[in-house]
Amino acid sequence: MKVLLLYDYPPSPSGLATQGDLLYRGLLELGVEVHAVHQESELEKEWYYRWFKPDVVVGVGYWGHVPEIVLHPQRNGMLAVPWLVADGYIANYQEVLNALPLILVTSNWVKEMYVRDGIDAANIEVLPVGCDTDAFLPLSKEHPKVQAVRKTLGVAPEELLILTMGGDAASKGGREVMQALAAIQEPVPKWKYVCKVWPQPRTAKQNLSDQELAQSLGIADRVHFATSIISRNFVPYLLAACDVYAAPSRLEGFGMLQVEAGACGKPVIGIRAMGMLDTMLEGKTAFLAGVAEKIVVNEVVLGPESGYEENRKLIFDVPRTVDYRADFTDIKTAMVQLLQQKILREEMGAAARAHVKAHFDYRVVAARFKEIVQRKLNIQ
Repeated sequence: MKVLLLYDYPPSPSGLATQGDLLYRGLLELGVEVHAVHQESELEKEWYYRWFKPDVVVGVGYWGHVPEIVLHPQRNGMLAVPWLVADGYIANYQEVLNALPLILVTSNWVKEMYVRDGIDAANIEVLPVGCDTDAFLPLSKEHPKVQAVRKTLGVAPEELLILTMGGDAASKGGREVMQALAAIQEPVPKWKYVCKVWPQPRTAKQNLSDQELAQSLGIADRVHFATSIISRNFVPYLLAACDVYAAPSRLEGFGMLQVEAGACGKPVIGIRAMGMLDTMLEGKTAFLAGVAEKIVVNEVVLGPESGYEENRKLIFDVPRTVDYRADFTDIKTAMVQLLQQKILREEMGAAARAHVKAHFDYRVVAARFKEIVQRKLNIQ
């Protein structure tokens, strides 16, 4: 089996890059002939097509990446298999995708979204995102690197650290988490809520709005926004520093950070919807809040980035769900239990670690990929 992987290579800290790179590493360790190249590098991709002659070209992305990860390989006589995430709805490329012998998606919810938007379910297979359980592992709070993280974030030794990470906090359910924290009336240990977000113009505006919410809720002195570029090497220590990982995301096709938090032995607060239904075990590895609201749209305006002319309006026959909102009262109930009960945090964290190792370790995912390709495409 000869595989060419198309993704953001060499890998940036992004989720899509990590998704592709962990499959690359897993296949190498299985002894598969595999190479990786940036999905937008037409010259280098064609170089690999000509000398490597891969049996299959696997591209990581969402439906909007079809030109780079499907059409380009096909124009060069290659067998293309996209490994897709969701982006709310599929606005284009249904004919191209339906003509493929195999489509990989990251969760059953992502599969449902593609089927809802016109893709035949017959050739869609679920392949979860891998996790490096050798890098993401439980560490004691006394570990010097963990202590350094907590001190850098301004978390006192006696405080419990609640953590949310993302491009912005709101998309990961941070506003719902703040509402839940503000509603706690029960006696709980001292806590600090840290939102680790990525520096970008959109984030700055969202941070300001979120900080105003924290102020209006009366918890601004216990909420900290850490806006910084970080490497993937730092993420395991950031997760190890927390006591509870809270991310009841508004849109989450898989939930890579929730899985990585589990690998670090942390209990997770998520949402009972989307990709977390595949990755979390309710009451065992995580508490999943109910869905309080679905945000739907009847139409969108797209352009060349989606394969259309400028300002193309699409009107949906059935309104599309583009966002979810978790029930903050459920988050509050879960948070109180986890803050009050150290043993519960430890038991759920241990169960989460075992679950991730068994189902989402990157070597397990690579073996699953190999099995799917052999079964569906008869490539040995």
